[in-house]
Amino acid sequence: MLQEKVRNCITKYELLQKSDSVVVGVSGGPDSITLLNILLTLKEEYNLKIYVAHINHMIRENAIKDEEYVKDFCNKNNIEVFIKKANIIEKSKQDKKGLEETGREVRYEFFEEVLKNTNSNKIAIAHNLNDKIETIIMNLTRGTGLSGLKGIEAKRGKYIRPLIEIERTEIEKYCDEENLHPRIDESNQDNTYTRNKIRNIIIPYIKKELNSNIINNLDRLSEIVKENEEYIEQVTQKEYKEILIDKSEEKLEFDTKKFNKQEKLIQKKLVLKAIKELVKSTQGIEKINIEDILKLLNNNIGNKYLTPTKKIKVGIKDKKIYFQKIEK
Repeated sequence: MLQEKVRNCITKYELLQKSDSVVVGVSGGPDSITLLNILLTLKEEYNLKIYVAHINHMIRENAIKDEEYVKDFCNKNNIEVFIKKANIIEKSKQDKKGLEETGREVRYEFFEEVLKNTNSNKIAIAHNLNDKIETIIMNLTRGTGLSGLKGIEAKRGKYIRPLIEIERTEIEKYCDEENLHPRIDESNQDNTYTRNKIRNIIIPYIKKELNSNIINNLDRLSEIVKENEEYIEQVTQKEYKEILIDKSEEKLEFDTKKFNKQEKLIQKKLVLKAIKELVKSTQGIEKINIEDILKLLNNNIGNKYLTPTKKIKVGIKDKKIYFQKIEK
């Protein structure tokens, strides 16, 4: 039974606690309406407060019908719903970004806004197992490290994904059994989008011609990768404390000798951690940047530095490795 599988997932990853206040992102499609319906069945057990956040992207002609469907469902179930209209096409042109990226940014900004306005502590997203596998394949085609093979995680900070172990076919069956009549986004059949190509062409082909169990096999792989990543992160945290000499908002210093004794993998992780500590992001840092930084640091080249991005400078001075913010 799907509801029991979701309950097991919630328990396994500790997605919900008693008296949680949860904002549920609901488009009106099969995934999100299934998530909302199941959370409603758990409302009393967990003493949950549930709010719904719906974005009308103003792209599809049927978007207003999706909005009306979500409103109607929430009214029938006495759920407070927050709705935002956002012209994603216009905003993507202004920001010079793709529709998918812009839509995602607007959605998550709105979820955070509703979270704050309702004093909630969790945001529930309806990603399912197929979404997770599609993400892994997308990451593989783009070139990825270990972390990209984890796909979408069940829990990340305040964000929870109770359907992450549920296949799309199970969700569709549940919607039929519960007479939910979800809205169908016809753009999901548009194979000009990379994710849709993977969903509608590549995965069905692999299932038919190569391995019918590809979804579960890649899911197992992602769990193995997750375990390895968690161990590497533990080692990185421990060694970071050992080699850190000094830290301020503008600068961070490592002990050169202790750094150079680390395995190369841990050195890479330490460099990325240091950069993230200072500028809050590793965006724009490529593999070649890390390799160049390690070459400089391992060769102990003093009074030289690198600027892997416009925000940070990395070098060696007075036998110390330093990471420093670049003033604008």
